[in-house]
Amino acid sequence: MSEATAKTPERPRRRSARERLLEAAERCFYAEGVTATGIDTITAAAGVAKMSLYNNFSSKADLVRAYLDARHETWLGLYRARLRQARGPRAGVLAVFDAYADHAAFAYAYGFRGCGLLNAAAELPAGHEGRAVVRAHKEEVERLIAGHLEQLLPGRPEEARVLAEHLAFLLEGAMARAGLEGDDSRLRHARSIAETLLDRL
Repeated sequence: MSEATAKTPERPRRRSARERLLEAAERCFYAEGVTATGIDTITAAAGVAKMSLYNNFSSKADLVRAYLDARHETWLGLYRARLRQARGPRAGVLAVFDAYADHAAFAYAYGFRGCGLLNAAAELPAGHEGRAVVRAHKEEVERLIAGHLEQLLPGRPEEARVLAEHLAFLLEGAMARAGLEGDDSRLRHARSIAETLLDRL
């Protein structure tokens, strides 16, 4: 092979300080909690100087907000991947449950502790902007379920809305128990309950 046609192997892209800080925040906040995790812990885990944190985030609260946004986007990515495989609105509802189970199946360093968004919200004071991020996520999940149900129940929007609320409660309860028990068995059970409810429509 001539020098002209030989390809130089591409070096893996070096992650930016912001990316490393967010990855470290995700690991540490999830494992230890938002309040218990200090800036020094985050910068050490990310392998960056403290000044790098403040060059990328205005405060710890700003980093917490970015962490919550990133968890939301990660879940949306899992849901969209499941939705691409779904055939019809019934499967679309179950894709929401599957995305939560997929999140639970991540290889967490210190085990599965439930919904990282709700865990963080429980630590944040009333009025903290992070709580609004978590609320928006949960409302979006319920809207996604409702959208699929409206297709399943054309002309019955109120029934679809009520059932979406029930399924959202089922999902959140299962997630809370799964976090306490450290595995996804409650989520799998919740999915089977959801299937039974959908079969009765």
